[in-house]
Amino acid sequence: MIPPNRSSSIQLSSPPPPAIARGGISGAVWTSGNRLFGETRTRILLLYALTMASIFLAAVPIFRMLVFAEIDRQERADLREELALFQRKYEAWDAQSPETEAALIEFIDGFLETERPPDENFHIVILDGQLYRANPSPLPEVIRPGSGMMERWQTLRAPVRDAVQFRDPTVGSILFKTYVLEINDDYHGVFVAVHISAEERAEAVGVVYVFITMVIAAMVLSLLLAWIGSRQLLKPVRQLAEATRNIGEADLSQRLSVEGTGELATLAANFNAMMDRVEQAFDSQRNFVNDAGHELRTPLTIIQGHLELMDDDPEEQAKTVALVIDELERMGRFVNDLVLLAKSERTDFLQLETIDVYPFIDEIFNKITAIGDRQWRLANQGQGTFIGDRQWITGALINLAQNATQHTQPTDTIELGAVRTAQQMRLWIRDTGVGISPGDQKRIFDRFARAANGKRRSGGAGLGLAIVKAIAEAHNGHVELDSQLGKGSTFTLVLPLDLA
Repeated sequence: MIPPNRSSSIQLSSPPPPAIARGGISGAVWTSGNRLFGETRTRILLLYALTMASIFLAAVPIFRMLVFAEIDRQERADLREELALFQRKYEAWDAQSPETEAALIEFIDGFLETERPPDENFHIVILDGQLYRANPSPLPEVIRPGSGMMERWQTLRAPVRDAVQFRDPTVGSILFKTYVLEINDDYHGVFVAVHISAEERAEAVGVVYVFITMVIAAMVLSLLLAWIGSRQLLKPVRQLAEATRNIGEADLSQRLSVEGTGELATLAANFNAMMDRVEQAFDSQRNFVNDAGHELRTPLTIIQGHLELMDDDPEEQAKTVALVIDELERMGRFVNDLVLLAKSERTDFLQLETIDVYPFIDEIFNKITAIGDRQWRLANQGQGTFIGDRQWITGALINLAQNATQHTQPTDTIELGAVRTAQQMRLWIRDTGVGISPGDQKRIFDRFARAANGKRRSGGAGLGLAIVKAIAEAHNGHVELDSQLGKGSTFTLVLPLDLA
């Protein structure tokens, strides 16, 4: 028989008390606002908005810098083209005309009259340190005679090869390039190509403002669409919250709808699978309690009934006492079996040791032959060793042998066998009894289950095969059943050699 073991208990923690709501309208507003900012999608969108705002704050100065850089590049390119045009015509004139000051003035007048610069560009000619002529005219105040820029150009004696940028807060930037006018290597003046970028800079600032407006509008629109879309995307999370809030012992039917693919769909599927297991566990626990109550109620009713009817007759009292003791012993065995099933789930359930197969099987065979008058046979004792709990494996095989005697006749054969393979230890009990129907084979390992065609001769409660299954699973193994009605059954205890 399987020895009794200490039972274990499970403590269920009660849910925390609900938070105390604040009163009145202000309390409702506070609760609603707290719930809104506590939502997952609100936090995600706030993080999204913060990220977009950070990118926007970095993008605006970068965009402004790129726009201004492009304007500056275009302005410098325009100045280079204008100066190159003047240089080509000047060199062509210089190669064909007499190099006199009158001829130079004639060339300059002709160039200024035929070549009109683009908007915000100016062609200025300085002869002998004085402004001779400009196109267009009049000049802006910042480059008129007497201005700092004009005085600078009047003193130039060497060409400015690259465009020079001069910043004036009132007009923006001034870019210029120069070409020295010489006759017979004598200095006569300078040609200045000038660009004032105030208008372009103002237009660029306007573009930046438009960019800022578009980005802000895009952010608001994207946040609005994200808020609407996130409600649908996070629907499984919301359903999960509602389902967990509505779950109770009386209602375990809450499930989530699984739509699409991805992490949220996986979460919904995993939750549904978990709830299936929880519901199955609760149903199993409920059935277990009901069956256990029924099994305990019967002997208690018997004991109570006989004690109430017991009279003063010594012989009747002796019979009643014997009956009460027998029922109490049956209740004790039943309680021990329940304790064993509870303890089988603990990590310290097994006391492992190395078992020599041959003497172990011989010892078990000697024990089971005393169970009942059957045709006992030892088919194969096996060779080698394996790791296991000798006490519990012995109890499992004895339970299987007792089960076999309950479904056989004295003329039937019950066989004990064992074989060690490369990876498993297989221990079996085979009988030639009535067999088990396919429908019963799926449920006889459940607690309190009995085969429909079986004639139980013991006062057991249907825990024997459940105990065998628990012992096998504690060894990381399982129980195999091969049975046919009218031909008998074979229960095989399959234990792995490596218990890791």
